[in-house]
Parts: sequence; structure tokens; C-alpha cells
Amino acid sequence: MPAGGVGYGQAMEQTSPQAPAAGPGRKLYAAFLILLMAAGSIGVWIAIPIGWLWIGSQIAESQQTSMGLYLLVMLGILVSVVAVAKGLGWLDRHYAKVIGVPDEGARMPLPWLRSMRGERTAGRRTSVLDIVMILSVSIAGLAMLVWFLVFAGSPLPT
Repeated sequence: MPAGGVGYGQAMEQTSPQAPAAGPGRKLYAAFLILLMAAGSIGVWIAIPIGWLWIGSQIAESQQTSMGLYLLVMLGILVSVVAVAKGLGWLDRHYAKVIGVPDEGARMPLPWLRSMRGERTAGRRTSVLDIVMILSVSIAGLAMLVWFLVFAGSPLPT
């Protein structure tokens, strides 16, 4: 047995100072964080664009608007999406702390610096935010497809 008192075949349980407390409250809080991430991802696709279009419509004085108004709406959408994405990233990191996922660090090799023959693993864990965003993009794409095929009607004159 090594000097540390743990044999090679035995697992050593490590506790960090930020280890989450066990209990149903932690699971409920983690579920609440997932719901916040889901609401934020839906907000990126629905609430932010509609909100900025509404703001632009309230600012417009006539139906002949200037290019500045369009630029304001586009920049507003861009800045809002970046802010919500930063918030979603923070929620994801906080969720990982709550459930006790070890921090892997922020260092990821750039794709063009990796060997083509090297490991094919991603190098980072799949997070809850990844899954939530993939689901929200899939739902948004499906909703757009249904709208286009069923509700939009033909653009051709009849």
C-alpha cells in the first residue's frame, strides 16, 4: 500500500470546498436552473427578435422608415442575444457546480492545432446547456418548417 493509505485498486473520494450538499433541495434547484436555461434559449429565438421588432415599430413614425431604425433593431437583437448567451453560460457553469461536475478548465485546443491522427474525442463534456440549445434550435426549425409548409400559403399569385 502506498504512503497515502489508498491502494491502487481503491478509489479515493475527493471533496472540494464547493461540493454540493446532498438532498432533494439541490435536485429541485438544479431542475430550476435547467428551466431557466430552457426559458433563456427560447427567449433567444422568440422573445428577443419579437421584442426588438416591437420596439422598432413603436419608434417608427411612418411606414417609410429609415435605415437607422433597421440598424437599431439589428444591433439591439445582436447585443441582447450576446447578453442572454453570457447569462446562459453562467447558468450552465452554476448548474455544473450545483450538481458537482468537476471544472475541466477553460483550455481547449483549437481545431486546426489538433493532429488529424490524434484522439477523436471532443475534449470537453456535453453540458446541459448544449442539450437545451440543441433542443430549442430543433424545435424552432421544426416550427419554421411547419409554418412554411402549412400556414404560409403560396407566394405565387393565384
